Amino acid sequence: MTTLALPDVNQKFAAERIAQINRAADKQAGIDAQVAAGKLRNLGNGRYLVTDPDSWDNGEVLTMSQGELLPEHGLDETTGQVALYTTTPAWHQLGNVIPGGTTDIDQVLTLGGINFNVSRRPVLYQANPTDQLRILPDQFVNIREDTNAGLGVVGARYEVLQNRQGFEFLQDLVDDYAVTWESAGALREGRKVFISMRLPQTVTIDAEGVNDEVVPFIVALNSHDGSSLFQVVVTPWRPVCGNTERFAVRDAVTRWGVRHTRNARDRIEEARRTLRLSVDYFDHFAAEEEALARTEIAIKEFHEVIGDLWTSPDEDAPVRTRNKHAKRLDLLTDLFDTNAARLGRTAYAAERAITEFADWKTTIRPTGSLRGNNLAARATAMVEGSADELKSKAHRRLLTLTHR
Repeated sequence: MTTLALPDVNQKFAAERIAQINRAADKQAGIDAQVAAGKLRNLGNGRYLVTDPDSWDNGEVLTMSQGELLPEHGLDETTGQVALYTTTPAWHQLGNVIPGGTTDIDQVLTLGGINFNVSRRPVLYQANPTDQLRILPDQFVNIREDTNAGLGVVGARYEVLQNRQGFEFLQDLVDDYAVTWESAGALREGRKVFISMRLPQTVTIDAEGVNDEVVPFIVALNSHDGSSLFQVVVTPWRPVCGNTERFAVRDAVTRWGVRHTRNARDRIEEARRTLRLSVDYFDHFAAEEEALARTEIAIKEFHEVIGDLWTSPDEDAPVRTRNKHAKRLDLLTDLFDTNAARLGRTAYAAERAITEFADWKTTIRPTGSLRGNNLAARATAMVEGSADELKSKAHRRLLTLTHR
């Protein structure tokens, strides 16, 4: 009988640990080289600022995690927990993941870290350091009750719309109260809260073998800092690329908002009409997208569309301006080629390329609490619809090619 020697687990562990250290050292050497080249700035505590003007991540703060430089997620962590509930794991692998989701509002509020109330309190001030505190008339500060954090200063007419009311409002927009909540969470220390659920309709773009599935979501955005309306948007999301994106159906409005006033909860029917939460809406959307998918276009036509969206600089324009335009054109062409490999050289692939560029490749300059956090700012901009006008214009322009 032959006796096989068992492997030395200690030796195996030591060898693997040495390999891990060597890999981390190699990565650290690469990071140090980028710092020396001026492409990264060491902020301390494992955080680095991208300072490379040629990088699309320029201005973003990256954090060292297990030897990897990763973008920051921007979610609220003021209670010691990441404020996120989701049905599927996110890229950062954080938050409370419930496969299949839940219909329990209370559970989502807790898991999403948004089971807090907000109250208004008078704004106090001192005219001089030794004076007694005075009340500023008609001004209030919104206070997060579980952390006592000041979220923003608002006027006398402002009414707090609690997070639970946002859930109930969203649910009232659809007929089926057994909807599954897809995600919920908080950004900016709770100043902004998001809630989303999946609509029962699923749109399939089934033209010329594309078979591309678009899953419509409805998202509510509630702010507690007085900076924005309570908003609801319809978002067709493509799981194949992980982006959230909105497309205009001709000039249809897919966004509804209301000020934080007493009658906000009374305007559900207005929201339902404005958002066009109907099968006809999605049928119309699918018909237009299928028309784009059936329309083959040449690269020259794609470049003409790009020229309509971004005017070409004059020959006497500054070199930097001309280089920026050329770089954008090259990137859009690459994105078109990538999408065309799966979708064909169609107007539909062109729309995907422009949408991807608008959501992920354009320069973004975060301000306020999102300063230095490009990823969180970009995600917020997508949901808030910062690039909607560009996407809508591209959609309408590409539709003209279907009538040739």
